[in-house]
Amino acid sequence: MERNYTMNTKIRRRSAGKRTFAALLSFRRRLRSRCLLALLVAALSARAANGREFHVSVNGDDANDGTASKPLKTISAAAEAAQAGDGITVHEGIYRERVTPPRGGESDTKRIVYQAAPGEKVEIRGSEVVKTWEKVQDDVWKATLPNTFFGGYNPYSDLIRGDWFNGRGRKHHTGAVYLYGEWLDEAAGLEDVLKPAGDPPLWFGEVGEADTTIWAQFKGVNPNEQLVEINVRRAVFYPEKPGVNYITVRGFILRQAATQWAPPTAEQIGLVGTHWSKGWIIEDNIISHSRCVGVALGKYGDQWDNTSSNTAKGYVRTIERALESGWSKGKIGHHVVRNNRISHCEQAGIVGSLGAVFSRIIGNTIHDIHVRRLFTGWEMAGVKIHAAIDVEIARNRVYRAYRGLWMDWMAQGMRITGNLCYANDSEDLFVEVNHGPFLVDNNLFLSGVSVRDMSQGGAYAHNLITGKIVSRPDGRSTPYHPAHATALAGMSTIKGGDNRFYNNLLVGGGGPEFGLGVYDARELPLATGGNVYYHDARPYSKETNPLVLAEKDPRVRVVEEGDGVFVHFTVGPELGQAATRLVTTALLGKAAISGLPYENPDGSPLTVETDYFGAARDASRPTAGPFERPGQGDVKLKVW
Repeated sequence: MERNYTMNTKIRRRSAGKRTFAALLSFRRRLRSRCLLALLVAALSARAANGREFHVSVNGDDANDGTASKPLKTISAAAEAAQAGDGITVHEGIYRERVTPPRGGESDTKRIVYQAAPGEKVEIRGSEVVKTWEKVQDDVWKATLPNTFFGGYNPYSDLIRGDWFNGRGRKHHTGAVYLYGEWLDEAAGLEDVLKPAGDPPLWFGEVGEADTTIWAQFKGVNPNEQLVEINVRRAVFYPEKPGVNYITVRGFILRQAATQWAPPTAEQIGLVGTHWSKGWIIEDNIISHSRCVGVALGKYGDQWDNTSSNTAKGYVRTIERALESGWSKGKIGHHVVRNNRISHCEQAGIVGSLGAVFSRIIGNTIHDIHVRRLFTGWEMAGVKIHAAIDVEIARNRVYRAYRGLWMDWMAQGMRITGNLCYANDSEDLFVEVNHGPFLVDNNLFLSGVSVRDMSQGGAYAHNLITGKIVSRPDGRSTPYHPAHATALAGMSTIKGGDNRFYNNLLVGGGGPEFGLGVYDARELPLATGGNVYYHDARPYSKETNPLVLAEKDPRVRVVEEGDGVFVHFTVGPELGQAATRLVTTALLGKAAISGLPYENPDGSPLTVETDYFGAARDASRPTAGPFERPGQGDVKLKVW
């Protein structure tokens, strides 16, 4: 991201002596930083020298020793050999295997690193190529494969199922068929495939005692002469057992997995997943075409999977069992998911029930989630987290994801900051049955519904909110926790309110759900100040000195230009007229239900001291909205 505008500032004259001293001080700081960086690089190099580096190549041999001159052929062979502190470098090519790491590292500084060789295109796919298609009629072909082709798991007999899943009256399987890397839709029955092909084309599968037959529509092409693949693996990178800690997955293209539905009450298997572990880093990957979930940071499996009866009480028992099984700050979570591109998943881009605690989800692009909608349910979003305890979700771009960010149950100590959300059909942010404290700041919420709020105890600061706000209470009794911990401190229903809204820009669009007036009916009061209401957005009735500009429309719009995303809007001097103040722990107070302050994960006081771009806020009179001093007139900002 870059800041793409100019600001007029007053520059005070200083003496030459002061300039010389400042330059010297700056140089000394830079020198000290460089020395520290050099020491860090040296330490990392020394640590790397103590570990072994395994090389993998499509032209290698698993009988080799894994050196650069004698690489292994499969990543799985390297995984079997690697120990804590080792690295695995994978060279260019397509690897059709499921990587199931048998062990992890010992600490954040002694992890096992899986990475694509720098500058090389490395793909790991959960699919296999099929070249045995026989023409049936018109554009319809079929392939018959022995069941042994699939090993111990056949996606074409594995029905998608689980708590809070809705198949819309028909069966769905974890299998899939791809032409040129893009998937066909599963048909409800064979008769649909035998009809003239539409857009998208269809496939249908049947599993017999010995064979699996797949029928598919290939419009105008011979599938034996093109790239046609089918799902055969339930994951691409996922440990078989919990507790495989401190693994890095970096720089890969990871595609095409037969993932199962991942509700919060069952084991959550993603195309890539951590399986109830600690300290993973998943970064700089392209992750796509998962039948259900892209990245899973979630729950382990047990005999109570999918037995909750789709009830709040059932999930409370899941939480209690997790605590009995070691769900704690010392053992679970602390993952980093950053700078990935995640797309084409029909349930969620990133999901995590309980296992995502104390994690950071940063700088990802997440799009085209739940777009086909052949099935549905209550777990679909770009990011869907249960128990976002001390979780940071920052600087992500989330669009065409049905729901953008869905924080469901136990979001406490969470911070959602600097995210760009737009073109999401349901809403940008859904906070469901949380009691706070949590902070939502410096975000661009630009879809038709910006916030769906069935929680209390949230703090919203310096956001741009152009869509509706939907607020309602909830009668389910749900947990809250001691500060920065997973233990249960109590249970409460959601009365609604008890939120803080400071220094936000709220834009109306016609109707009563634009602005903070929706909270007038909530039982718990809001704390407000410094908000600017444009274009008939309604202020909270008890707000003191809101800046209401009912006739002014800033005409906010988001425009994709090439690889960039720009926000356009029109403003005058009014942003400097809002009665704003710096948002701090002291200003926000304590959440009513949990009784806890709004603070950093380490317990230190927080201050919203930077804007969307990371520029410093004016400490005495910060600018309302996500951009500090954006200028006046027609403003165009590059926000991605």
